[in-house]
Amino acid sequence: MVSAHIRNLILNCGYFVSKTSIDSEVRNVLQRLKPFETDKKLIRVGGETDGGYLIPDDLEGINYCFSPGVAQTAAFESDLAAMGIRSFLADYSVDAPPVESEMFRFEKKFLGSVNDSTFMTLETWVGQSLPNYSRDLILQMDIEGGEYEVLMETPETILKKFRILIVEFHGLHAMFNDYGLKLIRFCLQKILRDFEVVHLHPNNVATPVKRGGLEIPSVIEMTFLRKDRIRWRKESAEFPHPLDRPNLPGKPDVVVPESWYRSLV
Repeated sequence: MVSAHIRNLILNCGYFVSKTSIDSEVRNVLQRLKPFETDKKLIRVGGETDGGYLIPDDLEGINYCFSPGVAQTAAFESDLAAMGIRSFLADYSVDAPPVESEMFRFEKKFLGSVNDSTFMTLETWVGQSLPNYSRDLILQMDIEGGEYEVLMETPETILKKFRILIVEFHGLHAMFNDYGLKLIRFCLQKILRDFEVVHLHPNNVATPVKRGGLEIPSVIEMTFLRKDRIRWRKESAEFPHPLDRPNLPGKPDVVVPESWYRSLV
């Protein structure tokens, strides 16, 4: 047990001491994230580096994508535009997308858990952008750690409007912390009620964190497909996927650790 004096000293140095999580509970979460191969093969959309994602080849009937977090490239949205899919983009930190397109509609706001002059919720954004729209959508979300509050706030009825989710999760090594594990597990369980993981790709911007036989990439891209779109599935057995590419060129890619898909003794 860490004494109050030591805890306060560490806190004043900019760090916080808390209880670590139990390995078996972390492993249980990781095992639930095993990606599945399905009847929808994966295709790469958005280029060969950061901003390119593997998604199911199940785009027929999708007309719109919601893409919060505007980067220096809009290659993913541009590829979708070439397929006839329009994108709603949002980011308060920039004034416009990096490229102009009649297929883009930009909102100068962050995605979050409240509605105010700076933030908006996903429910509000979808409702205002496509009122009474019931067709399938794509969500591509890379918002630097804000994904957790967005997922917690978003009703499942809104999440189920999306056929495909691509979410870059940040700070996943927080699963080694008891509170972090509970938060991350809650968000993932909410998604997994209606979606299956079909692809995992660690971002090589960060080095994975290891504890014993467990290894967790700090940043990882996860692709989900809604369960009603899947006719058959089997556990993926090929890591990395042939279409995977490093987010940062010139730096070795990070492969999904075995503890994510293989039972450990």
